[in-house]
Amino acid sequence: MSESVAPAVAGLFVADEHGVRVLGAKCEACGTPYFPSVPVCHNPACPGSRMQPCGFGGRGVVWSYSIANFAPPPPHKYDQPFRPYAIAVVDLASGLRLVGQMVDPPEAVTVGAAVELVIDTLYHEQGKAFTTWKFKLV
Repeated sequence: MSESVAPAVAGLFVADEHGVRVLGAKCEACGTPYFPSVPVCHNPACPGSRMQPCGFGGRGVVWSYSIANFAPPPPHKYDQPFRPYAIAVVDLASGLRLVGQMVDPPEAVTVGAAVELVIDTLYHEQGKAFTTWKFKLV
């Protein structure tokens, strides 16, 4: 019997024929991207808040990163035993700056590295693999 798969948090990301995307919004008036989605634009220079649903994905560049060398406290979930991982801040080509865990070993991550958005397992629980967005070096 195969393991079932479910998003760790429903409604934040999707993987379909258009690729892997996080689901947010973009202001049509000023172009400011938001994730997660917001009902109004928070850009003080915006001439008028006109929010539209938008999916952000594809490739990007690591702007900064940090290494999680110790297990995070509850309610964060992870598989045992804990393994250190990199958390990257990525500038996506679509204009969004997004934080996410890297699937690659921490020592392989560098500022300026090219990455792509992927869906990967965050943790396992009660026979399910719970997934989230992550980044992978390309």
